[in-house]
Amino acid sequence: MSPRLHALHLPASLPPLSRMLVSVALVLANWEDRRRTRTSLARLDDHLLQDIGLGADSAASEFAKPFWRD
Repeated sequence: MSPRLHALHLPASLPPLSRMLVSVALVLANWEDRRRTRTSLARLDDHLLQDIGLGADSAASEFAKPFWRD
């Protein structure tokens, strides 16, 4: 997951509706990032999975998670 999405803090000076809309946009961006990352992970072969320190079972269980689960 992209660290930039976790590090963003909304200024208190934003109106409440703006804060809510930005928060919703950030959640949607996190979900899209997870979906894209897990799809890419599913495409890796066993050799590349070993290079990043994952087994096929670990990769499969990560890919099987719904996009909204961390």
